[in-house]
Amino acid sequence: MATNSFEFFPPRTPEGREKLRATWGELAKLKPRFFSCTYGAGGSTREGTLDTVLEIRKAGHEAAPHISCVASTKKDIAEQLERYRAHGIRHLVALRGDLPSGIAASGEFRYASELVAFIRASSGDWFRIEVACYPEVHPQTRNAADEVTNFKKKVDAGANAAITQYFYNTDSYFRFVDECRAAGITLPIVPGVMPIGNFSQLARFSDACGAEIPRWMRLKLEGYRDDATSIRAFGLDVVTSMCAKLLAAGVPGLHFYTLNQAALSTEIWRRLKL
Repeated sequence: MATNSFEFFPPRTPEGREKLRATWGELAKLKPRFFSCTYGAGGSTREGTLDTVLEIRKAGHEAAPHISCVASTKKDIAEQLERYRAHGIRHLVALRGDLPSGIAASGEFRYASELVAFIRASSGDWFRIEVACYPEVHPQTRNAADEVTNFKKKVDAGANAAITQYFYNTDSYFRFVDECRAAGITLPIVPGVMPIGNFSQLARFSDACGAEIPRWMRLKLEGYRDDATSIRAFGLDVVTSMCAKLLAAGVPGLHFYTLNQAALSTEIWRRLKL
C-alpha cells in the first residue's frame, strides 16, 4: 500500500492559520504517513514552523519540522534540536536551506551533510532524518555525477530517507534511483509531487529550483493563458498519470508539495483510487 505525506509552509497571518488548519484537516482524511512544515530562509519562520507542527501533532497526526543550517551557528542548531526534543518531536526534514536576502555569509555549516552529521553527533538516533535529493540536478551542482556524490554524503552522515525535488519526467527519477543504487545508496527515495494549479507560479518555482517543465507541457500550459479551469484540468491529468506510473514501479510513497491547499492533492489521491 502506497503512503503519502504532505508539505506546508507556516502561515504568517491569522487568516492563513485558519486556512491551513482547514487544509491539513482535509488532508488528514487521506491518512498520511506524516505532514511536514518548511522553515524560511535562515530560519525566518522558526516559530511558525514549530507552532504548526505542534498543532498538527496535538490533533493526533505525525508532523515533522524542516530544519535548515545556512546562516546558522552550531549553537543555534543545538538549541533548536533541544527545543524539538523537549516537545517530543522525533522526525526532521534536514536541509541546507536558502540564505536570507542581504546576507552573504553562510554561517558554520556549508552543506546539508554537515547538518545531518551534527544532528547525529548531538542527538544520536533520537530523530528520524529525511533529506532532499535532486533527480534533475540542483541548480548549484556543477555536473550530474556530483549530485549522487553529494546525496551519498548526506546518507553516510546518517539520513534515514530522502524526498526528491518535484519533477514531471519520470525517467529522470528512475535514472537517478538506479545511479543511487549503483553507488550503494539503499534508503527510500520518495518522489516529490507538485500539483499544477497556476502556471506562472509553477514556472517561477521551477526556474529557481532547477525542476524541468517538459517543453510539450510548457507549451500546452502557456496556450491556456489565463484559463485557470483548463490549467487545473490539464495539470490533474498529467500529475495523476505520472503518479500512477511511479506507484506501478513500486516507489516507497509520494510527497505532495501542497502550497497550503488541499483540493488538488486530494483529487489526485482520489483518482489514483488509493
